[in-house]
Amino acid sequence: MKYNIRGENIEVTPALREYTEKKISKLEKYFTDTAEAIVYVNLKVYNDKKTKVEVTIPLPHLVLRAEETNSDMYAGIDLITDKLERQIRKYKTKVNRKSREVKAEDFFVTTNKNKEEVDDNELEIVRTKRFDLKPMDSEEAILQMNLLGHNFFVYTDSETDTTNIVYRRKDGRYGLIETV
Repeated sequence: MKYNIRGENIEVTPALREYTEKKISKLEKYFTDTAEAIVYVNLKVYNDKKTKVEVTIPLPHLVLRAEETNSDMYAGIDLITDKLERQIRKYKTKVNRKSREVKAEDFFVTTNKNKEEVDDNELEIVRTKRFDLKPMDSEEAILQMNLLGHNFFVYTDSETDTTNIVYRRKDGRYGLIETV
């Protein structure tokens, strides 16, 4: 894997770069082909001395992404590696289960460890809702979302007639996902 490590309000020292690459490279064991994978790592330090580690790994069939806030940068890197490993295990189990059904080729390294199996209840749909997508603009969609007390809201954009999603970000501001 190739690494693109950036720092915001922090200098990425050789020691920090080496530690980050060493920790994240442990994820390579889960994939059969990572030659073209680029790992994007963003290290931030805020005024309140909190640090944030963001990692994005775009792969051919999925994008792994995680972020972790911690008072210690090195602890944040450790935690984010664990978080990404859990994501991989969960996704790997799901893909391998489907590939057994369809006989599809897997891009994960196969292992025989039962501890990596994901509990079926984690992927169980417990409630289904149906509703009409009312045409509106993004501001009205945010108002509707807030009235309902949800973290996201799906609507039809009145100008483009496409399905869009507004969501509340962790920083309290709003995001918009536009479909194409």
